[in-house]
Amino acid sequence: MEIAIWVLAPPVVILLSFLVGRYPVAPWTVAQVLASTILPIRHGWPATVDAVVLDVRLPRLIGALAVGGWLSLSGAVYQGVFRNPLVSEFTLGVSAGAGFGAAIAILVLPDRWVIQGAAFLFALISVTTCLALSRSYRARSILVLVLCGIIVGSVFSSLLALLKFVADPESKLPVIEYWLLGSLSTVTMRDALTVLALGIPAAALVLGLRWRLNVLALGDDEARNLGLEPGRLRLAFLVCATLMAAAAVSISGIIGWVGLVIPHFARMIVGPDFRRLLPASLSIGACYLLIVDDLARVLAQAEVPLGILTALVGAPIFAVLLKRNLLGWT
Repeated sequence: MEIAIWVLAPPVVILLSFLVGRYPVAPWTVAQVLASTILPIRHGWPATVDAVVLDVRLPRLIGALAVGGWLSLSGAVYQGVFRNPLVSEFTLGVSAGAGFGAAIAILVLPDRWVIQGAAFLFALISVTTCLALSRSYRARSILVLVLCGIIVGSVFSSLLALLKFVADPESKLPVIEYWLLGSLSTVTMRDALTVLALGIPAAALVLGLRWRLNVLALGDDEARNLGLEPGRLRLAFLVCATLMAAAAVSISGIIGWVGLVIPHFARMIVGPDFRRLLPASLSIGACYLLIVDDLARVLAQAEVPLGILTALVGAPIFAVLLKRNLLGWT
């Protein structure tokens, strides 16, 4: 029953999200338009409806589903690997690296695919640099890895600030700033399918091995006693989580608080067992960002960036969880 809820919740929310927007479309019409893509149904509706449902809303909703799911799932994995409820998918500098890569692309070759590719590439470079730096120290602990993430993230943040300083304030700087705020307003079907293709293999591996996170949470000695190699296992989880986070950030920009807050919600509902926690985080995160994106489209005359809304919603919720002492990884 629980599995059915987590599987069915995102499709239900995405179907309801088709009805949200400045161009009203009746539920029956939405169903007909979607069915017409695979069935020979006579078109009794304007061509504008096809464009709104299939070309505008469908790619955006799939993108929101993927971005929310990948960010929350990667956040839950990071919290389990680091055994710390205060880390997120951006702990190892994913956001700083992606922002720097996107800014370079905007300044040099502002094509949407180049921007997304550069953001994805530099997000991976940031984490790779962090992992390599942590291995150069004699004490190879989780704390050292987190501190290396702070170092690398700070360097990329400084480089990003430098690019913003030299960017043309009339044309380039506003584009960089808007990208950093996070948005799905320009997502195409190709973008949505790309982020799904990049994230699904990593998500499948994480979900398939999720019981091993329970072992890592017990400590390295317990993992070795059970015949597991904690170092390699931790690295595999970090690589998969980083791939998901980098794929999400590459098409959406920086959307914070999703990977930090959603795993705590899921933990309150299903408990700390990662066999249940990771699927719940994936489903809740996907639904959450779909709802936030719906709000972004209708709250104001101009679309509100997602990064602003997730911060406005996530920060107070996190404060309440902290006050009630509901944060934890076990």
